[in-house]
Amino acid sequence: MVIERIDSPADLKRLARPDVDVLAREIRDALVDACSKNGGHLGPNLGVVELTMALHKVLDAPKDKIVWDVSHQVYVHKILTGRRERLDTIRRGGGLSGFAMRSESEYDCFGAGHASTSISAALGMAQARELAGTSETVVAIIGDGSLTGGLAYEALNNAGQMKSNFIVILNDNEMSIAPNVGAMDRYLGTLRSKPLFNAAREKAKDILGLMPFGDTARKALSTAEEAGMRFLSSEPKAAVIFEELGFRYVGPIDGHDYDALVDVISNARRINGPVLLHVKTVKGKGFEPAELDKRTFHGCGPFELENGKIEFTPGTRPTFSDAFGDALTKLADRDKKIIGITAAMPDGTKLSKFAKKHPDRYFDVGIAEGHAVCFAAGAAAAGLKPVCAIYSTFLQRAYDQIVHDVVIQNLPVVFCMDRAGVAGDDGPTHMGLYDIAYLRTLPYMTIMAPRTEDELGPMLEHAIGLGSPVAIRYPRGNSQGNHLEAPAPIVQGRAEVLRRGSGVALLALGNTCDYALDAYDLIGDETAKPTVVNMRFVRPLDEALLLELAQTHHRFITLEEHSLMGGFGSAVGEFVLDRGLPVQVERVGVPGTLIQHDKQPVQRAGFGLSGESLAARIKAVEAASVGSA
Repeated sequence: MVIERIDSPADLKRLARPDVDVLAREIRDALVDACSKNGGHLGPNLGVVELTMALHKVLDAPKDKIVWDVSHQVYVHKILTGRRERLDTIRRGGGLSGFAMRSESEYDCFGAGHASTSISAALGMAQARELAGTSETVVAIIGDGSLTGGLAYEALNNAGQMKSNFIVILNDNEMSIAPNVGAMDRYLGTLRSKPLFNAAREKAKDILGLMPFGDTARKALSTAEEAGMRFLSSEPKAAVIFEELGFRYVGPIDGHDYDALVDVISNARRINGPVLLHVKTVKGKGFEPAELDKRTFHGCGPFELENGKIEFTPGTRPTFSDAFGDALTKLADRDKKIIGITAAMPDGTKLSKFAKKHPDRYFDVGIAEGHAVCFAAGAAAAGLKPVCAIYSTFLQRAYDQIVHDVVIQNLPVVFCMDRAGVAGDDGPTHMGLYDIAYLRTLPYMTIMAPRTEDELGPMLEHAIGLGSPVAIRYPRGNSQGNHLEAPAPIVQGRAEVLRRGSGVALLALGNTCDYALDAYDLIGDETAKPTVVNMRFVRPLDEALLLELAQTHHRFITLEEHSLMGGFGSAVGEFVLDRGLPVQVERVGVPGTLIQHDKQPVQRAGFGLSGESLAARIKAVEAASVGSA
């Protein structure tokens, strides 16, 4: 097999031309095989096989820099850069990351898990090259979906001003995670359907080149080219936006024509100033199920290799995301002022359920979290009741809008933060471990966390009725299903005592209640059983209950799927310290380190969040307490 001879880009460069096509087929087979076992971003990687091969054929990586936007499409890049034999480990604990990681390989020059960053990073690298006086090529690959993010335009604007030599490749497959939205998608549609720009430019060059211009006139060639283009093209503004920003635009180019890609990338390296190559690819190319169902195979779980059927475990309970989608849809049935907002994540957040029932009140703004929040603030100021469904890790991108546009104005925007806590096999960039810390210092902000899917609906109804900013955090997947007692009514700032014990009080936030209740059941000695509290609220804390428990317990153990620094446990510790309460506080949560990709139970157990670990901790505390007495 040709693929077995590829251990570095140098091996690709030595291939005979017929072997290149064989390699492309074998790479696709390897991608399908690995993702069928581990899941992953299959569709995006199948779409960039020829593009990635062409880049490594022309460029001299790692000296030359390849910066991937989001970087979920780097599986092919990893195969070509010495990681082929580890492909089967991708997204497994201890295996390859599903994203670019600087710590994993010298070929991964910049890590990314969020969209719209590649042009900014590549421009920074280009400027570093200029200052160092070196000559490496810098290339940014950005998807058309990432062009809905404002950061991309900030970088394009700056790049046109700096006029640095670097290449931006627009990988246009007409999708991000869901189908793209907005005016830019329509604009790119014009470019796809009217590929006249470069033909017009070349025709203008031919005409102008025959005219007896002097040197001064020839310096105006670029202006004349544009004039010629406007004269000859039936869509005179079809490609002007990138040119007006200072880029030389080339495209659209067939992203699966290897020879054309090699030629155009080679030529782009010789152009002075920034160049934008518009490359048209097919998401899921070469695997029929992925081509037919691009949304599912953008990021999928394991599937049957023969037919692409996604594995499904019978009897799986609804997730927190499902519960959110169902609850919001029902609430909107009764309240016409409720609107739902997402930033290109309708399926992951399950806001798609709301969209089907209330399409006129559903807004997907694209990969533009800052805009989503400011848009919500404007809607709230005008009397609507906006609910923003955004993953915890992505809401970080809109922090200024949360503070300035929502909180300072005390506007009733509800943030439903999916994927709060450990994110499993997506790794550090997707962990929702910082939201409490970046929200709990803000005035007017209420922060809640449901312990089960059944508690999420009542919390959402309570949040919408508060008339002030609210954040509800909940994890990826579902609760354990072992402790599904009906939730007590939601009262602002009030916790729920689930079990009464003595000595130690387990103050659990959200889904960590499952592990607290497991620990309670595992402790056979009735006198050593802890009190278990579903805290529900981080802000405001149930101060009355904490004061009561401090009189009858000698230790609080706080539980959270969040960074220990600035999290729920810190809030409890601050309260105890400020009040001078006679109780020790011990915190269980994520220490100051990155959590790498793995299965969620493994990640949780790694920082002591399991019934067995908590039971052992409580027994040790009680034994020490008896010994000291």
